[in-house]
Amino acid sequence: MDDKLKLMKDACTREAETLSCYREQLPRIAEDIIHICDDVKCFTHVEYDPIPSRESVVAIIDKFRQIVFPGYFSPEKLDPVNLRYSLGQAVSQLFDMISRQVTLSISHDCFRYNKPCQQGTERGYEVALEVLGAVPAIRKILADDVQAAFDGDPAAKSFDEIIFSYPGMYALSVYRLAHELYKLDVPLLPRIMTEHAHSLTGIDIHPGARIGRRFVIDHGTGVVIGETTEIGLNVRIYQGVTLGALSLPPEVVNDLRYKKRHPTIEDNVIIYSGATILGGETVIGANSTIGGSVWLTESIPPNTRVMLETPKLVYK
Repeated sequence: MDDKLKLMKDACTREAETLSCYREQLPRIAEDIIHICDDVKCFTHVEYDPIPSRESVVAIIDKFRQIVFPGYFSPEKLDPVNLRYSLGQAVSQLFDMISRQVTLSISHDCFRYNKPCQQGTERGYEVALEVLGAVPAIRKILADDVQAAFDGDPAAKSFDEIIFSYPGMYALSVYRLAHELYKLDVPLLPRIMTEHAHSLTGIDIHPGARIGRRFVIDHGTGVVIGETTEIGLNVRIYQGVTLGALSLPPEVVNDLRYKKRHPTIEDNVIIYSGATILGGETVIGANSTIGGSVWLTESIPPNTRVMLETPKLVYK
């Protein structure tokens, strides 16, 4: 028994010595990492300047969903007795969360990129109030989106199923909030929000896109909607659809940064899976249908169906 214990002790000693040999190299590696922080070509934010928090932005999304869909995502059960108290508290908390992150974002741009000071704290309060003031309207728009999803999807058994589980509904809810911040010229936060939704759902909606009511993203994975896209009323798109920009040479990117680069989709259009529609001058006319895997870089008139010819299948 003593020999066995001695062998175990010797093994533990050797393991500790081996670990020590590896750990002794860590200070040198840490110094190398610290040294590279001085290289301006490597992106680092080691400053006294303020910076927003991605985790806090995700918390804003969660709190926003609690308010726009009361009772669905609340941490406690809502009933007619506690509704006023619970929602009042959630609104107050969301005001503090938004105003703080807006202030940090504005101050960050002011310090880091030498932009004009916009009195970040007061602007944060103003933006938070404007966003919260828009919540009743956003709720009605999202209700129309839910209704449209239900009307067009026989697999949906209830509105609750869509609100709870559809990735398109999640991405669209986040977009509706982020778009309000985008319209108010808030830096950073809108993109953090929609890219968070992108990471969870595979649906990439730029907060600058303009999307009408009763918009449905069916299934959703792989959908891309660019910054200057305009989408009318009662539009439905399926997985893998890209509403994008034409490829640009590097020397003209800055010239086109704030110009229309993405297509316009008019009312009552259906775009099936895998379709790609590109270009700022491309307009898909109202009441049109775009078939799966179609590639379009030019406009089509209203009431048009665009389909690929049936491919020839080869059986072996």
